[in-house]
Parts: sequence; structure tokens; C-alpha cells
Amino acid sequence: MLFASGADLQSINPLLTVVPLARQVQRYVLLMTLARYDSSLVARPYLARAWHWSDGGRTLTFELRTDVRWHDGTATTARDVVWTLDAARDPATGYPRHADLVSVTAVTAPNDSTVVLRFANAPLPPAPHPPAAASIPDVLTDLAIVPAHLLSDVSHARLREAGWNVKPIGNGPFRFVLHEPNRRWVFERNADFPAALGGPPPIERFIVVVVDEPMAKLSALVAGELDFAGISPQHVAFVRRHTALAVRDYPLIFPYGLVFNTRRPPFDDPQVRRAAALAIDRQEIVDGYLFGFASVADGPVPPGLPGSVTEPVAPSAPDSARRILAARGGSSLRFEILTVGSGEAPLEQMLQAKLSAVGFDVSIRQLEQSAFLDRVYGPRHEFAAAVMGVPGDPGLSYLQSLGDLTGIAVPHDPIAAQRVFAERTPVAWLYHARGVQGMNRRIRGVQMDLRGELPSVAAWRVTP
Repeated sequence: MLFASGADLQSINPLLTVVPLARQVQRYVLLMTLARYDSSLVARPYLARAWHWSDGGRTLTFELRTDVRWHDGTATTARDVVWTLDAARDPATGYPRHADLVSVTAVTAPNDSTVVLRFANAPLPPAPHPPAAASIPDVLTDLAIVPAHLLSDVSHARLREAGWNVKPIGNGPFRFVLHEPNRRWVFERNADFPAALGGPPPIERFIVVVVDEPMAKLSALVAGELDFAGISPQHVAFVRRHTALAVRDYPLIFPYGLVFNTRRPPFDDPQVRRAAALAIDRQEIVDGYLFGFASVADGPVPPGLPGSVTEPVAPSAPDSARRILAARGGSSLRFEILTVGSGEAPLEQMLQAKLSAVGFDVSIRQLEQSAFLDRVYGPRHEFAAAVMGVPGDPGLSYLQSLGDLTGIAVPHDPIAAQRVFAERTPVAWLYHARGVQGMNRRIRGVQMDLRGELPSVAAWRVTP
């Protein structure tokens, strides 16, 4: 079964990557998380068979399954969980969601099948005290557990150099077989995956194929050379004309925006950020670029997601944008938009045209994904503005990460954080994306939703 990706997975190590598809491969294909969400975003047991809160919501105890083994035959135990969480808590590791674990004061293992997390304070405000039994911090549904016996000899600061990253041993429903950089990742069915967790997957192999050119991807899907491929909204009608293919579209927690670096001019000036936001016609983007497969964004959290705050949608007001910029007295408004890709960049060109019309001097620079991530997420934040989707999570911890990225201090409370984004405009929000995948109808059992494309991959099957 071949699943197309527009870029390589960056890293298979869950402690190191921010790429959404890579994170899905980690938690649904190769590895296991302590718990996982069902389609209603309720946390359900996975590697942990049960958990409970005590001490007024400051202690969380996990009881682990005892029938899960790493693919080299070693038992998965509490030691693996403790090592993974301690690595994630260490700033030297560079775990992207480190901030979600700062309130954890200790992680211990009383025995091989029990893990205890202690918090400085109850981590789920405004949850009841103690929190509801089914509730756990979102990060614990996202961070896949890695094997301590293969990684404990590597310092946290050098995890990017670990040999495991190249030939990973997992404990999930699929085993790692092969990685050819920028070409493919190959996984095969784990014949020993516990029956109580669904047993071995029906499909023999799951292969992530890197195809970075959209038309090549579309052609391969139509020719039957790919089973799944993300498609552009303008190609949906074309794909639907092929009886062997189906189109799946589904909601995402993946807001798109023009992200400003407020540490650098010209976007260290909040009025310039506001002018840029006013220059952009979001509805034109949704209608003309996305063919309706998105909704206009009024903030970083999609409507309907628990914790979302509804703000008035910023209007397209180019005349107001011109007046704001004119009041600055003619100082330089030249900047570069960074983006991922190598093609025509129609979205970026739409933004360039609107921004140029009000007085900005805008150029576009396209980078391959790893270079883009290094420039934007790297410690020096070498960008003025970037067009990007922001990988989200149901716990809304991405609001903190986005604050760090833009250089804006963001409160930990999600409601207050959304108000800061509305007031200070570190991002000109564009739209809330929907995923659009073309798929071969011979693949059955596919469910795609807010969790992503792969939550049901272990149940996919191929029909003749």
C-alpha cells in the first residue's frame, strides 16, 4: 500500500519532529502512545491499559500493558516510558512540545508496569479536582514512546545523531524495513502485535513514497501507481471522474497564516502587521485558491473545537492598510515571504499582489521543507514572514509554540492566548484547512478526521 507524501518525514524520532505526517507515522504505524484519541477526541487506552488521578489532580498513575514487545523481542516496560518523558522534559533534547511538560516535577516507575507522573499543580484547568478519570494531558496522546534499551546510552543533546533514527526499532503494528532518503519509508506488518489491540494489520506493507511535484503525484494516483495522494482542491472534480478513485476531505487542526517575525523589521511594528492583515482578502483565497475546501480563519483555533474563541473576521480593507503605511513616513517596507515548495506558488503570489497594492515591496523565496523548518523554527528565526500551516493539537498547546515562533509572549490559558493573537496580530490568519486526499477504492476501512490521515491505518485492508 503506497501513501504519497510531499516531502520526507524529517525524522522518525517523536522527540525531534514537528512534521504532522511524521508524527502520525510515529504514533499509528511504528510506535505506540500511552493513550490515543477516538474519533470524538476522547482519550482511550493504548500502551497504558488504565490510568487514574490522585492527590487533588497532581498525581497521574498509568498501568501499562504487559504484552507489548519491541520489534527486537525486548519487552516494553515502564522504563521506556520514564526515559521518553524525561528526555522530552529536558530542554537539551529540543522536544517541540517541551512546554507541555514543564509542570511535571517527577516521572517514576514503581515497577515494570506502572508509571507515576507528579505535577506541580493540576495540569488540566478548569477540569474538576481531581480531573475526570478519562482526561489526560493532550501531549501524552501525541508523544510516542521510544525504546530506552536502544537510546539510553545517547545523551539528550545528541539524540539527532542516534543510530536508532536511521534504523528504528518500534513496538507498533508495523515494523521498520527501509528508508531511502527523500524517496520512501517502508514498513511491514508486525505479526506479533497483540490480538487485544487488533492483532497484525491486514495490509502486508505500508510505504510512504516521497513525491514533491503535485502533478506527478496526481498522475501516479490516476494511473494506479499510488493508493493515496494529497490533491489540490482544483483537481477534486478531475479525480472524481475516475471510477477507481474516491476523494476524502476532512477537518484539520491546521490553520494557515502569514506568520510574522515580530523580532525583526518591518514586523516589529504592530501597525505594520495590522496593515498587512487588512490588505489580504481571505474569502478570495478560500473561493479562488481552495475552491471552498477551507473556511476563512478568524484566529488560530478552528470553530467548533473545544476552547475556540470566536473573533470578528478581519475585513479586507486595502484603503485602511494604505493609510496606516502612509502614516509611517515612507520607511522601508521591503520583506521576503518564505514558503515551502518549488512550483508556481499561487497562494504566495496572491498575497504578494495584495500586499504590493498597499505599499509593501514583497519577494517570495521557496525552500525545500528541511531548509524552511531550519530558517523558521531554528533558534535564530531567520525570516521576516512565512506562509505556513501550523500543526495543531486538541489540547491547544500549539498556541504557546506559535508565540515562541513569532516572538510574542502568549499566556498559558488558551482563551487568553487567542485574545493576544487577536490584539497583537503576530499572524495574519488566512484559512482553516481541510485535508483532501485522493484514494484508490480498493482500500477499505479508511477513516480520516481531526486526528489526521492515518488513525485507522492498522485496520486498512485491500480488496481485489
